Amino acid sequence: MSASGSIESCSIDGRRFSVAADADADRDLGGFTNEAQPNGDGTVRYVKTKKAWKVSGVTLSINNLRGDLEFLQLKANSLVAYPISFTFVDETTYAGVGMITGDLASKTMAGTADVEFSGEHTLKSQ
Repeated sequence: MSASGSIESCSIDGRRFSVAADADADRDLGGFTNEAQPNGDGTVRYVKTKKAWKVSGVTLSINNLRGDLEFLQLKANSLVAYPISFTFVDETTYAGVGMITGDLASKTMAGTADVEFSGEHTLKSQ
């Protein structure tokens, strides 16, 4: 039986964050993107371009007393990639090495931040 739903939690360089239950994140495992290039005789050749893994729309719960936003900004400022993992409602975990990408801002009323992650190689099931 298959189950879909919320991301339960996200771990960034060993620090665990709860994820909003209604967050509907986009997950791209990385690998290759393919393009069919036509030839003059009607055949095609395939151009494979390597791409990074990416998870976007992850709504992290932010605790000001814990310094969560400051921690996230330090990780965004980092020059070295770090381990990131995502645990899903069905208890599967996907992990990779990457960074916070894109803009980082928190919503003061909701106590959350929408965060995007991207990284090297592929995001793998653990």
